[in-house]
Amino acid sequence: MTSEGVLASLRLEAGATKHAETSTWVAAQLRQLIADGQLAPGAKLPEEALREALGVSRNTLREAFATLHAERVVVRFPNRGVFVAHPTADDIREIYRVRRFVEPASLLWSPSGPTEDLAEIVREARGAAEAGDVPAMANANQEFHRALVARAGSERLDSLMKQILAEMRLVFASMASDPRFHAPYVEDNARIVELLEAGRAADAAELMADYLGRAERQLLAACKVPGYLGSRPR
Repeated sequence: MTSEGVLASLRLEAGATKHAETSTWVAAQLRQLIADGQLAPGAKLPEEALREALGVSRNTLREAFATLHAERVVVRFPNRGVFVAHPTADDIREIYRVRRFVEPASLLWSPSGPTEDLAEIVREARGAAEAGDVPAMANANQEFHRALVARAGSERLDSLMKQILAEMRLVFASMASDPRFHAPYVEDNARIVELLEAGRAADAAELMADYLGRAERQLLAACKVPGYLGSRPR
């Protein structure tokens, strides 16, 4: 069940924006909650509670659900309702196929510019790693990838990356307590920043492609562990 805290935050957002009546806005709010880890895989999205919190019609909410279903971040089960999705091994392969096109290209072709924001994210991730705060480390890693793609200055790529990161949050949900997954990539991120600062965008793109391949293999290996991914809400 969606927590009261999540519903309360949605009420605040709905009251603060003139776009709250649109299904696009509703989908964006739910997508962001998933990307932020506030809605976990298997969480039910109760229609009436969400409709009341968002102040929208049933049709608007259902249009938003349809958008998120097309993005594979929610699933609908007849006579049971709408749930946050559990990614499968095939979903992971598709996500990383897209990421290998988008992220190295963003590094290679984005305009050169300051890297202070990326360096700050790396510092936050290192601090989280030292403190043993795995969720914060995962959040910083997610933010690093969003910020890299944002360097391209493309609203369409930013929108695509929001969808990808929402799906990735679901993939990582079952890894959240395992620092062995996230920690090595903090230093890979640091190296990418160093390469960008040295004007070596092609090398940064090559490292990112290798990085994504390693992450995909690790996640697919984890899929073979019973109960890890691909289960359905009961």
